[in-house]
Amino acid sequence: MAAPKKGRGPSGGQGRPGRALALILIAMVALTGGMFLSGHTTPRLGIDLAGGTSITLKAKSQPGKPDAINPTNMDTAVSIIERRVNGLGVSEAEVQTQGRDNIIVNIPKGTNSKQAREQVGTTAQLYFRPVLTVTAGQATPTDTASPSASGSAKPSASPSDKETASGSKATPSASATTQGRAVTGALKKDTSPSPSTSASGTPKASASPSASVDPATAELQKRFAALDCSTKAGRAKAGANAKPTDTTIACSSEGDAKYVLGPAEVSGTDVDSAKATIDQQRGMWIVQMDFTDKGSKKFQQITSKLSQQQSPMNQFAIALDGEVVSAPQVNETLSGSAEISGSFTQQSAQDLANVLSYGALPLSFDEDTVTTVTAALGGEQLQAGLIAGAIGLALVVIYLVAYYRGLALIALLSLLVSGILTYTLMSLLGPAIGFALNLPAVCGAIVAIGITADSFIVYFERIRDEIRDGRTLRPAVERAWPRARRTILVSDFVSFLAAAVLFIVTVGKVQGFAFTLGLTTLLDVVVVFLFTKPVMTLMARTKFFSGGHPWSGLDPKRLGAKPPLRRMRRVNAPTDPKEA
Repeated sequence: MAAPKKGRGPSGGQGRPGRALALILIAMVALTGGMFLSGHTTPRLGIDLAGGTSITLKAKSQPGKPDAINPTNMDTAVSIIERRVNGLGVSEAEVQTQGRDNIIVNIPKGTNSKQAREQVGTTAQLYFRPVLTVTAGQATPTDTASPSASGSAKPSASPSDKETASGSKATPSASATTQGRAVTGALKKDTSPSPSTSASGTPKASASPSASVDPATAELQKRFAALDCSTKAGRAKAGANAKPTDTTIACSSEGDAKYVLGPAEVSGTDVDSAKATIDQQRGMWIVQMDFTDKGSKKFQQITSKLSQQQSPMNQFAIALDGEVVSAPQVNETLSGSAEISGSFTQQSAQDLANVLSYGALPLSFDEDTVTTVTAALGGEQLQAGLIAGAIGLALVVIYLVAYYRGLALIALLSLLVSGILTYTLMSLLGPAIGFALNLPAVCGAIVAIGITADSFIVYFERIRDEIRDGRTLRPAVERAWPRARRTILVSDFVSFLAAAVLFIVTVGKVQGFAFTLGLTTLLDVVVVFLFTKPVMTLMARTKFFSGGHPWSGLDPKRLGAKPPLRRMRRVNAPTDPKEA
């Protein structure tokens, strides 16, 4: 006897539709309240809708490494550039590969595009090199054709003047010098001589190149003397194609100083993390660095040597893309962590920390193209997308009203609930996970209207089939639900699977379409189970629907229903016992 009762009982809580409706109502109120409390009342828009900047980076071939441009290195570069841009607080930036050697970086409106371009364009290798010589950034005049080096140049506002590196407490040197050693003497790594200074404070280089100077050193001297760091072209040419093991020349990032740098002792991959912070005691911004275990040993060895040298050979240069972004002095042996202090502003300290954290890329890049999408163009595209969505929704409404009549009210209420849930979730997912609504995502939302409406149609048609078989509305609603539920779940599973595969195998804006399609598919299941079915159960108890009103969409005559099954059973039931 238990089995028949179980079979006749309502499944899925259909006998208590109020609970399901209360649950979805609570969810809607909670999401809406969270949206207003967080202050994010509109979805975050992508670059194609809100405007912004799109940067195309082209990978450069590496000297002696013909196979350096490969999918692995490109993917690594994308990951590092993305972290670097996100380090500026740009959570919705898009970084993706295009073709074999291009990387596209989309930076939305509201971001400091100049700062972001500088961070994105700074994409080559990061090295810590000892400073051998530093002078002013202008080209050094020579009286003769011989490659003699004069140390009479005096740099102005060199990074080495004000920056000091230390392990636990950064103490700027009170006698930070701007003197430069003669190039030949520096390349010979003679650590004992000190430059002689005239009464005017101008260093004089007493060393001159002898016949024993090898041609490579003489060529480096000549290039260093001719180097003009005050121009952008000069800074770009300095140290071009230099290997980590080479002695090279470099310019400061401001162009006010030029350096001769020794072979790299520590690379960017040896830095574990870096952050900008303010020293409360001295009231100045500093950059704190932590090294990996391997990097810590390297840094300890080089700082031990540099701390025993005279200025400027007690400095190490942080060289990125061949430019010296900082050249602090070393006063003591450092190991696992260090800090760089100097004349930093908050932004320059944060930029340097960002570079140190994410600067070591496997490839070098050139900025190929820069495209700016205006907010006006993005607004036009958003308007066009909304118009397309409104047209699609209007067509669905017309079809539902014309074919299902009264049932269209339930479908429209379900669409409204689905729209509220979708809107609030998109608004909250923007600050939560960086979701940005772009044009493909709008297309996904438009497609979702059809998917959601399809679920209603499946259920309504099942109910109509039951009525055609001669059942009244309330039993028809309950009997139609198990079959309709199975069909809806299979259909939504296929749609969600397609969206998941599309999200995994694609990049960029197409992922916005896949994400929106998957999200709305899940919400379709929630709405059908927790709203459409309970509302249909309640409506079946009203006279308008249960009585088969012509405008209810469930008129038995209009549907061609058979005679009621119960009436046939009542006629046959009394005759069987008498005949027996």
